[in-house]
Amino acid sequence: QVQLVESGGGLVQPGGSLRLSCVASGDSFSIYRMGWYRQAPGKQRELVAAITSGGSTNYKDSVKGRFTISGDNAKNTVYLQMNSLKPEDTAVYYCNKAYYLATYYYPWGQGTQVTVSS
Repeated sequence: QVQLVESGGGLVQPGGSLRLSCVASGDSFSIYRMGWYRQAPGKQRELVAAITSGGSTNYKDSVKGRFTISGDNAKNTVYLQMNSLKPEDTAVYYCNKAYYLATYYYPWGQGTQVTVSS
């Protein structure tokens, strides 16, 4: 059973940067078809970035040009580099299989809180 542990969140000023990490335990993990989701208070969880089976990347329009998803299969880790952060990026961030690329999810991790505020 794969378990996911997200880290790297924190409090950052508008315009700042953070790098999130998602480390997976388990032998069956692959970075392909993985994505980063976020959930703001009172809102539904949304997918913001994903890695396809071919290794290309897709992004929600609101984060294009600011966020970059990447991964390292040797380290069982998926990253999300977030630049030019805005207050509306404030949310709990989770990694998991991208819903439109995979037919299943791993058990959800605890997520990592990102707060963008001055």
